[in-house]
Amino acid sequence: MRFGLHTPVGKGYEKAVTYAAELGCRTIQFFSGNPRGFRITDPKPEAWARFAALRREHDLLPSAIHTSYLVNLATEREDHLAASLALIAHDLALASSGDIAYVNTHLGSYGRRERADGHLQVCRMLSELLDAIRPGVYLVMENSAGAGNLVGGTLEELGGFLREVDHPQLAVCIDTAHAWAAGYKIDDAPGVEAFLDHVERDVGIARVKMLHVNDTLVPLGGQRDRHHHIGEGLIGTGGFAALLNHAELREKIAVLETPGERAEDERNVAALRSILR
Repeated sequence: MRFGLHTPVGKGYEKAVTYAAELGCRTIQFFSGNPRGFRITDPKPEAWARFAALRREHDLLPSAIHTSYLVNLATEREDHLAASLALIAHDLALASSGDIAYVNTHLGSYGRRERADGHLQVCRMLSELLDAIRPGVYLVMENSAGAGNLVGGTLEELGGFLREVDHPQLAVCIDTAHAWAAGYKIDDAPGVEAFLDHVERDVGIARVKMLHVNDTLVPLGGQRDRHHHIGEGLIGTGGFAALLNHAELREKIAVLETPGERAEDERNVAALRSILR
């Protein structure tokens, strides 16, 4: 399994690649712009091409862009929806031009609207984005922790989008902390087996392209999005060992989104390396 970090690129693409390579990563995830804004920024073509070359040189492939946290494909607000579509479309085009395989996105929240209406809208918006997608890039839906009216808190719901939109470049990212918070027990081998049976039944393991590997202190089913250091939370080393060494997941990429600075990154990478046999 290729593992890596969500790595800031604000100080330059070369520094981001160097940082990931120094920690022994074999993939990288990053924001293309402000993760809490709608402003779209384009990199300078020379720097973007250099970034792609550096990632190939350091074998940080496949790579992923994470879209802004403000994306909401279920919103009733037309201005918010238009901005969300523009952000995702921009990141998909950017990924195609920069040898990036995955654009990972949260789907948003239904708010106070009927979930059935919101679900249909999400399907329409995904279809619209996928109609313009270029070869070699996947639009990857991330599972949510299930709080409130968040979209994508269950495997059944994500599977529904896959079936109804029916496009080969639509895929899924499983965030371990979100799955635990949504009620999926993945802290031991039997729990992981049951979870993956559920994944295969409702999503299809082949449609899972990446994992966000995060421990958590949130109680099982607590529906809160809180990441913690690998092996130091309630999922624990046993859960991650069963999940990350599972034969059906070995071809996926695993991205750490754990909190902290370099010392914490080094600790989490070391924990992950010890788990990956």
